[in-house]
Amino acid sequence: MKIPAGAAVFSHAVPLHYSTKPRALERAVAEHIKTAFTAPGSTKPANRAKNVAGQSPDASLNRLYYDNTRRKKNRSTAVATCKREFGTGYAAGGKECDEYPFATMYQGCAQSTYETGAAKDNFSMKTLPKADNGNAGILLGQFMTLNRIIDGKDDAFYVSVS
Repeated sequence: MKIPAGAAVFSHAVPLHYSTKPRALERAVAEHIKTAFTAPGSTKPANRAKNVAGQSPDASLNRLYYDNTRRKKNRSTAVATCKREFGTGYAAGGKECDEYPFATMYQGCAQSTYETGAAKDNFSMKTLPKADNGNAGILLGQFMTLNRIIDGKDDAFYVSVS
């Protein structure tokens, strides 16, 4: 009996877990994302209809890996928004500009520049302690590697905040 060639792929969005517990190294980022999910209109930039991606498997995030120009545009849009919303000294006291959805996602800050019909300002910005932001970034990178999240709209994940 000959075994057919090929492979099986199962589509399943997995959650990235962030914690708001007092000792969680990523706590400030988790709290930022939780606010973006539960009270998006209260986040910067102002957008009454804001509905950020990544809250569930049905509204998932997609990794942006190969398009370096778009990733840089996500990041530069985030920084420009932080300067506009919080002033040019937003990084004083060991803070960084934290954006959600992450700059390494198709749903990042510059999504409306690249995708027709994508809502403008459908992201959240906050200044956070540099350490928390860095720790959350490390967790994101580890998550991408361990779960083999690939570039593109054919692979997805969502964020769970506890």
